[in-house]
Amino acid sequence: MKTKIKRKDLEKWADFILDHSLGGITPEDVVMIKGEHITWPLISVLQDKVFKAGGIADVNIVAPDNNRGQVWGASITKYGSVEQIGRIPIWHKIRYELMTKYIEILGSESPDLFANLPEQTSAELNRADLPFRKTRLSKNWILTLFPTKAFADMEDMSLEEYTGIVVGASVTDPAFLEEVEEPIHNILDRTNKLRIETEDPSSLEILKLEMDISGRNVIKCTGLRNFPDGEVFTSPDANSVEGEIFVDLPVYYNGVTIQGIYLKFENGVITKYNSNQGFETLRKIIETDEGSHRLGEVALGMNSGLRKALKHPLFVEKVGGTLHIAIGDSYPECFVNDPGAPKNHAKLEIFYMEGKANRSSQHVDIVTDFRPGGSGRAVWLDDTRLEVKNNIWIVPEE
Repeated sequence: MKTKIKRKDLEKWADFILDHSLGGITPEDVVMIKGEHITWPLISVLQDKVFKAGGIADVNIVAPDNNRGQVWGASITKYGSVEQIGRIPIWHKIRYELMTKYIEILGSESPDLFANLPEQTSAELNRADLPFRKTRLSKNWILTLFPTKAFADMEDMSLEEYTGIVVGASVTDPAFLEEVEEPIHNILDRTNKLRIETEDPSSLEILKLEMDISGRNVIKCTGLRNFPDGEVFTSPDANSVEGEIFVDLPVYYNGVTIQGIYLKFENGVITKYNSNQGFETLRKIIETDEGSHRLGEVALGMNSGLRKALKHPLFVEKVGGTLHIAIGDSYPECFVNDPGAPKNHAKLEIFYMEGKANRSSQHVDIVTDFRPGGSGRAVWLDDTRLEVKNNIWIVPEE
């Protein structure tokens, strides 16, 4: 079943990505546009606009068994070896280095093709892809999501209903996010200790998770990296994370839904974990490497227009009134300004060496709902308890 989207909506969506998210296209730009063939309607419009602006559109069509266009697809994890995974063609590296801007269009025809892969080779694939993920993150990049029948099925929705939600959010001007995120950004920016309280539905016990975010850069997300967008995030001192958390909203990862996650951190390390659904996938995530036992991000969802919590991370983590943490890699820009600058590289390495910043081939967002009916109970920024009003986080009036 094909996704039906009006041409005018595709045009508006593409204009937001190229003009707002990427800051416009120049004749010097080489823009990689990556996605499965099923996302072609949006790829095609983007390609036309890049060429019209004088740039080069490098269209990178991803194989259906390749999750997000990694260096290899699922086949090599099933039938190949660790040695084969490491034999990445040199042209792949050159292609990534030469691009100046990067658009990734999420959306899969058959996500079951890359679900439940062999553990050892799957972990090795993540490690092999990590340098290319770092290259992508060093460019001007943007992620967006194209609605597909498989993703609609994952949400237990019709394709028409799912498309309406995705497209509606993707053609909404992101300018409003700047205003609603400013108060949360300001208070996070001066916060030392962040405390999260959640309720375990099986025991009704209130769980507390604390972390130090003092001195960290706090980032507002207003459509410059994800589209649609709406979060304020930072990376904590990974060593400081202590306590327990229950994460209630479902999260989609590599073709599998994970839900009802419990984590316990001691001295910054995950020492106990469980989930009601998708436990084997959660285990593979956490056991990938040393860094996947630690925390890389904490963020507040700020998009008041996203009221339904879809499973895909691009959407669920942006829902106003939610909080997400990420298992794995920290964001370098939360520790130093302009991480790519040589003068800041040494500073960043010290943070890694001290264990305050975290390295991992994983970065998996998991989301707790603090709206009525969710498992979230309270978020404290030092002595200030945040509130959820009109589907967004607010700083209460004194």
